[in-house]
Amino acid sequence: MNKFNSGKLKELYKPPPDSHKGKNGKLLLIGGSKIFHAASLWSLKVASRIVDMVFYSSVPENNQIIQKAKQEFRDGIVVLRNKIEDYINEADCVLIGPGLPRKEGEDEGDDDTKFLTEKLLKKYPNKKWVIDGGSLQVISPDILPQNSIITPHKGEFEKLFDIKSTQENISKMAEKYSIVVLTKGKEDVVCSNDRCVEIFGGNAGMTKGGTGDVLAGLVAALYCKNEAFLSASAASFINKKAGDSLYKRVGPYFNSSDLVDEIPKVMKELSF
Repeated sequence: MNKFNSGKLKELYKPPPDSHKGKNGKLLLIGGSKIFHAASLWSLKVASRIVDMVFYSSVPENNQIIQKAKQEFRDGIVVLRNKIEDYINEADCVLIGPGLPRKEGEDEGDDDTKFLTEKLLKKYPNKKWVIDGGSLQVISPDILPQNSIITPHKGEFEKLFDIKSTQENISKMAEKYSIVVLTKGKEDVVCSNDRCVEIFGGNAGMTKGGTGDVLAGLVAALYCKNEAFLSASAASFINKKAGDSLYKRVGPYFNSSDLVDEIPKVMKELSF
């Protein structure tokens, strides 16, 4: 298992000086539910700092929250769930799952996560997909599109593939399904069909709820303009560096919103 080489960050896409709006990435984010408000919002906040446009689709309650927060979300569009497919083709990448309900009928008015996720993955297999959270907990691995990125913690990995989350098995599943697997833990493990890296770092402050949603948003934002393995491994590295930067200042006493704000600072300091 190789350690992530921070020099690879130089390969990440950089917005050119003559950029125009929309050139530096468009992301469609599908997530959130009545009981999980914040998850998709953390993904949204970090992605909106990186790409030019985020199309955000959640349940009405969350859409209303975003409409009120337009001062932070200027370069974005709130999309009704019945209009999702109108934006899929325009988006460079689609992130699905943060905050989606884990159980069918968990609350009246929420999506059927399994139906929604499987329908879209089957209909748009050639899209760049990042699959996280609620979606990972209800789908079958057989419908994962090739070149998609999944971001499970160890328990989600084991539930999805019905196999232990060892480094060997993570590599095997990535190869079997031709996907990139970012398995979150004390050390993150990122595997594609031909390589694996381990990312060290992080601290007790990153056990707070929402840090995984921040990571998913960062992965998806980078995947808009980069290839899958680099997007996943670089996002993991940056996310952990941001957590460690916060720890140096405040110890473990920070939350996911703090992490979102720290990530752009760390990206600048890394000078890629």
